[in-house]
Amino acid sequence: MGDITRSWWLLLVRGIAAVIFGILALIWPGLTLLALVIFFGAYALVSGLFALFAGFRHGAQSRAWLIFSGIIGIVAGLVALAWPGITSIALLFVVAVWAIVSGVSEIVAGIQLRKRIDNEWLLILGGALSVIFGVLLLAWPGAGLLSLAWLIGIFAVLYGIAMIALAFRVKNFTSGAPVP
Repeated sequence: MGDITRSWWLLLVRGIAAVIFGILALIWPGLTLLALVIFFGAYALVSGLFALFAGFRHGAQSRAWLIFSGIIGIVAGLVALAWPGITSIALLFVVAVWAIVSGVSEIVAGIQLRKRIDNEWLLILGGALSVIFGVLLLAWPGAGLLSLAWLIGIFAVLYGIAMIALAFRVKNFTSGAPVP
């Protein structure tokens, strides 16, 4: 239990980063493809690094899935940053695959953590939102970059809120405060 509760702040940082990224995407939906690629790449890289770090701090049950999710985030971020001239459709597929794979990883980690923490459904919810987001991108690839910016922004804000809520639930559990 201590491994999970000591790293509550990693969930908080991931959530805050997601909310900030989402708000920026919503404020400036007309950004050029280059700016969107850089924003996404930076977010995926930071999120992946924190997921990887959390994976090394957790017990054996959830470690592999968090490490896997972190590696996928880091790779997606590096791909986006290495090739900023990527077309919007290629960016759409990179984002969609990353969202689906990391979402499934978080759902599995949440299920595995059911016996170790309360309210693991928040991690599962974040993962489910990620999978739904990825599937929607694959279902309508021709939606255009403006739509992609809005979808990414909305997803990131909702996902960030779920991670922030989970972080505070885990922190409250750490401090011995009763968790409703």
